[in-house]
Amino acid sequence: MKIGGVAYRSIWLNADGATVEVIDQTLLPHRFAIRSLMSLADAEHAIKTMIVRGAPLIGATAAYGMSLAMAADPSDSMLEEAHGCLLAARPTAVNLRWALDEMASVLRPIAPTQRKQVAYQRAAEICDEDVALNRAIGEHGLKIINGIASKKETNATINIMTHCNAGWLATVDFGTALAPIYLAHDAGLKVHVWVSETRPRNQGASLTAWELGQHGVAHTVIVDNAAGHLLRCGEVDMVIVGSDRTAANGDVCNKIGTYLKALAAKDNGVPFYVALPGPTIDWSLADGATIPIEERGALEVSHISGRNKHHGVSTVALTPQASAIANPGFDVTPARLVTGLITERGVCAASKEGLLGLYPENANGAPTTRPLSRVDKLPPRRQRARNLA
Repeated sequence: MKIGGVAYRSIWLNADGATVEVIDQTLLPHRFAIRSLMSLADAEHAIKTMIVRGAPLIGATAAYGMSLAMAADPSDSMLEEAHGCLLAARPTAVNLRWALDEMASVLRPIAPTQRKQVAYQRAAEICDEDVALNRAIGEHGLKIINGIASKKETNATINIMTHCNAGWLATVDFGTALAPIYLAHDAGLKVHVWVSETRPRNQGASLTAWELGQHGVAHTVIVDNAAGHLLRCGEVDMVIVGSDRTAANGDVCNKIGTYLKALAAKDNGVPFYVALPGPTIDWSLADGATIPIEERGALEVSHISGRNKHHGVSTVALTPQASAIANPGFDVTPARLVTGLITERGVCAASKEGLLGLYPENANGAPTTRPLSRVDKLPPRRQRARNLA
């Protein structure tokens, strides 16, 4: 995707071949800046503090975190330490565990002297694979949007609601839920996106709105509690969200507030789709009841940051100082509320049978592998980056 006309991914390897660079998402939309990750501790901090966020990008960052650890110390003990350290950084997104297990399985059998080179190579492949997966998700989702457009008057606006940020900032590129929207926009369809703010961290208002604006996609930011009203009034043609973890039966874990949108969409007959790559499916879980829900800090709820009249960024308190605060980061949407799952292999029902129809190799609960054959077809791409702060 592009920022100010310059092509970016959300994570890339610096020209020095060692430093990993990411967009610092905690500063958006008020400031665009690049942060360099130079150590395992840097990668852990970036994941834990949401400098990077979104399940696919967390996985890619973890893969490069393992590479940074191997560059510093390729020993067996460091390999296990890095795996455990990064795994604990965010407990909900299954892509984190997938990427770490993949890196460990590649690195454990080889000699320590080879681990640095192999680690960087496999991390780069994981990033390229993510781009291929997301592009394919976009293509399958575009068919759904085209179907909606065919039932409307010529050149009528297609209104799509989303939640949180499942765009290219949450992945390596293209995004999951936003990938079909970008392809529809680029194909000339008249799309408009209802962007819910996504309290408490406002990923919708600060990230989704920012990247849609950068790409020229029409959008309107709404408070989270306006979603049900818009759905009831017929202002939404479809809802599409991402997923941080999807159970084998099609239950979907996503950013807190997703469940409420699914309920409102169901009650008003609006299709509710979830876009996700295969590695987001946790085949070890029969349903979503046992998905660990991250409980985040109280400050995210009690305080908020924004640009002040002096064009600086200030943080202010919102709640009474003595009030108790709960801050669950995710919720689980039951499969019965999901119209369909949009994956890189196609669209399926949110059910065990539907998922196995696309991923038959997972009938025994084995983890989904990424389609390297698709990555082989990706054109070479030089990533450019500049600090526009």
